[in-house]
Amino acid sequence: MRKFLDSLYLGSGVLAAGFLVGIAILMLAQIVGRELGYQVRGADDLTAWFCAASAFLPLAHTFKRGELVRVGLLLERLQPAARRHAELCSLALAAVFIGYMAVSVTRFVYQSWEINDVAQGMLPLPMWIPQSSFALGVIILFIAIVDELVLVLLGCRPTYVLAEEERLTSGDFSESL
Repeated sequence: MRKFLDSLYLGSGVLAAGFLVGIAILMLAQIVGRELGYQVRGADDLTAWFCAASAFLPLAHTFKRGELVRVGLLLERLQPAARRHAELCSLALAAVFIGYMAVSVTRFVYQSWEINDVAQGMLPLPMWIPQSSFALGVIILFIAIVDELVLVLLGCRPTYVLAEEERLTSGDFSESL
């Protein structure tokens, strides 16, 4: 199961990177097209959808690597027992909020599919398609948070703390600037 979850988090990060590459390609196509007198139809729509996908899909990967904004400043100052309890409370609260968000966003995407909502821009694409990256990113983040909650409940140190310590040990202080 661990290998599957880690692959899921990494895969969502790689997919987000693919959308960033897509944005670069679209922008270059627009630049070249402008010089050749050709308009890349729908590029603005695609770029906006790719931006949303590249923002939400990597959330779980970023969280697990300890690079997502957390309440670490407060937790780092606590004694180990108090820190574990605070970590459990933080993860449980995050799981509740992100779980609610995942359900709400999934309902929203389903409603778009149900009413056959279509984009109003240059590309008449069903809206549930680009909205799905939002839902998928939030669902995978929810899985990652529950994953961390279970690990901490089992007495393990959080993965994001271990990743942050590994970065600092290797001499990478970029996160603490």
